[in-house]
Amino acid sequence: MKLYLSVDMEGITGLPDETFVKANMHNYERSRKIMTEETNVVIRNALDNGCTGILVNDSHSKMNNILIEDLHPDAQLITGEVKPFSMMHGLDNTFDGAMFIGYHARAGKFGVMSHTMIQAVRTMYINDQEIGEMGLNAYLAGYYGVPVIAVTGDDQAAKEAEALIPNVKTAAVKETISRSSVKSLTPKKAAKLLTEKITEAIQQRDSISPLIPPSNPILRVEFANYGQAEWANLMPGTEIETGTTIVRFQAQDMLEAYQAMLVMTELAMITKFS
Repeated sequence: MKLYLSVDMEGITGLPDETFVKANMHNYERSRKIMTEETNVVIRNALDNGCTGILVNDSHSKMNNILIEDLHPDAQLITGEVKPFSMMHGLDNTFDGAMFIGYHARAGKFGVMSHTMIQAVRTMYINDQEIGEMGLNAYLAGYYGVPVIAVTGDDQAAKEAEALIPNVKTAAVKETISRSSVKSLTPKKAAKLLTEKITEAIQQRDSISPLIPPSNPILRVEFANYGQAEWANLMPGTEIETGTTIVRFQAQDMLEAYQAMLVMTELAMITKFS
């Protein structure tokens, strides 16, 4: 079995706020160690359950958080920021399953550090399906026929995953108190939960189907203010829906929709206020 791991940071055990997930803040180096070891727990368990190839994609912020010198030697790591498919780079139809590790709830929802890609995004849609990073990434996996068999993170990320992907296995390593506070398992207790749930996911993977995207998806991204929508609208093929901050793009397939989202959000971040 060949396994793909997309590893985010906000949903990692014990991390409650931005001081743990921003590289210039005081708790960040602690978080890198916890994130790397949590990834190792998943890798070790996957290997114990017969996986023969594991690709890890660092999927948080600048995407260079995981400490490769401490990563399990039998895994490979994609690290660094500019990747054509961002949180899902390196995935293709040769993988038997994908897992989302350390994930969080989508923008505007109750959950630890909930957001969708950047703080400028209020929400996103593929056709009529409202999605966050998790949904967008699951659709990209589904484009290749790869099922997302496990999602780990806070309790709200687990609920979002279960509503989106039938039969997916989830591991909630912390409980949301507010957007910046949690009641968390310790890393050792979380490791036991992860071991149990990852084993279930691998052993029951045949009961989990890929999340197949529409053939010609319409991507709609709602931004926090009109200036961000104006910048996103500079991408050819987009239009702003009248009276809203929603930018719309008709894609040929899920790959194009995903890259359109990346371009639109990068453009939106250019918006300045005097």
